Amino acid sequence: MTTPLEAIIGLEVHVQLRTRSKLFCACRNAYGALPNSLTCPVCLGLPGALPVLNAEAVRMALALGLAVGAEIRPRSAFYRKQYFYPDLPKGYQITQGPVAVVEGGGLEIPGDPLVRGAEGPVRIRLERAHLEEDAGKSSHDWSTTASFVDLNRAGVPLVEIVGAPDLRSPQEASDWLKALHRLVVFLGICDGNLEEGSFRCDANVSLRPVGATAFGTRVEVKNLNSFRFVKQALAFEIVRQGDLLARGESVAQETRGWDAAAGETRAQRTKEAAMDYRYFPEPDLPPLEVDPAEVAAVRATLPELPEARIQRYRSAYGLAEDEARALLQSPAFADYFDTVARASGEGRQAANWMLGEVSRVLNERGVGIENLGLAPEALAELIHLVAQGTINLGTARETVLPALLAGEGSAAEIVARKGLAQVADAGAIAEQVRTVVSAHPDVVAQIHAGRANLKGFLVGQVLKAGGGRLDPRRVNEALDEVLAKS
Repeated sequence: MTTPLEAIIGLEVHVQLRTRSKLFCACRNAYGALPNSLTCPVCLGLPGALPVLNAEAVRMALALGLAVGAEIRPRSAFYRKQYFYPDLPKGYQITQGPVAVVEGGGLEIPGDPLVRGAEGPVRIRLERAHLEEDAGKSSHDWSTTASFVDLNRAGVPLVEIVGAPDLRSPQEASDWLKALHRLVVFLGICDGNLEEGSFRCDANVSLRPVGATAFGTRVEVKNLNSFRFVKQALAFEIVRQGDLLARGESVAQETRGWDAAAGETRAQRTKEAAMDYRYFPEPDLPPLEVDPAEVAAVRATLPELPEARIQRYRSAYGLAEDEARALLQSPAFADYFDTVARASGEGRQAANWMLGEVSRVLNERGVGIENLGLAPEALAELIHLVAQGTINLGTARETVLPALLAGEGSAAEIVARKGLAQVADAGAIAEQVRTVVSAHPDVVAQIHAGRANLKGFLVGQVLKAGGGRLDPRRVNEALDEVLAKS
């Protein structure tokens, strides 16, 4: 009988920090500039150039550590990690070790019921998060067999977050990565742009018999830049390694790359051990010493964290968890929702509008909430008009919202100018109902014969005849009275 295997997964995530300048020099930290235009003797590794640590990068690392409940080490040091590659001009990368400024901590995720059963949420630990500089970028033109090196990214500040091997499935890996991504974006320390490489992941995976404590041979899959690729690459590796072990073969400790087009991982090189990098203390930088007062100052500036915000939305507005999480698609989107909910006094309806009509408009235009062109207070006024019965929901969506987006005035002004206010006069509504009932005697007969569902047809005809200005609730009440007498 074949022994069942379990996957052991740990993620290493490089988070590019949103500082104005690089980690050890004053060069601008920006994406998309002309190749090799954002460089200086320090990030080019020229002789005699000395690094100076970016204090803002340190504060961002502290914010991350505090947000995940980690230990902030009062003293840590920088080391040189030495290896040769064309986009590493110094021949080494400055990083922290063996002690990092952030040690421990964790993030909670739902837990994959397929591997954990009904265990519920699980806390996935962080081993550490350390500061380091990025390397440059190589690109290859296979048509001319030429390679190019852009050193604009060399020296850009990173926090490398090393997750503990606590994940047990590709789904958990994706969930943990999304939670981490949401956290660093809401902390404001990273723009989270996966396509530009601001947030990228290496995944370590091995298999072992269920119940065993020793780890199997680890394979690292490098540079995964989407949540979907993380799931796909890990799923492929689990099957590949499982097939090898089932045939009695061994798994090689190596680094592999993900080929999205082929849907498979491919061997790149034998996995290096720490000794291969010949680490030694960085002689040009003193140890990093963090004052408790600085930690307290950073703690005081932390924003409301994503998980706390989700719970607030659920308790304050009665939202389901998936609805609350959807509102956190970006800090700007969540802030916009908060303003709409507060100004309208209708949190539940504000969420419906944000996840419905507003999201539809944004998707159609291909823009973010920052470019909607509608102040949150203006949307709040529209929601309030619906809530108090001045206009119905259909009119608000189909007529008033497009007019608002077109800049035709406030919601109240549009309603008044276009005569969109609902008719609340009971006599006028009753008269319209009687007219529709008289025009459809066959439908009325069928309703009396037991086909109550046809009542909706009559309601629709009344609303249509009223040009969308009749209150549906009052129409239903009036229809019940007329039908009872017919």
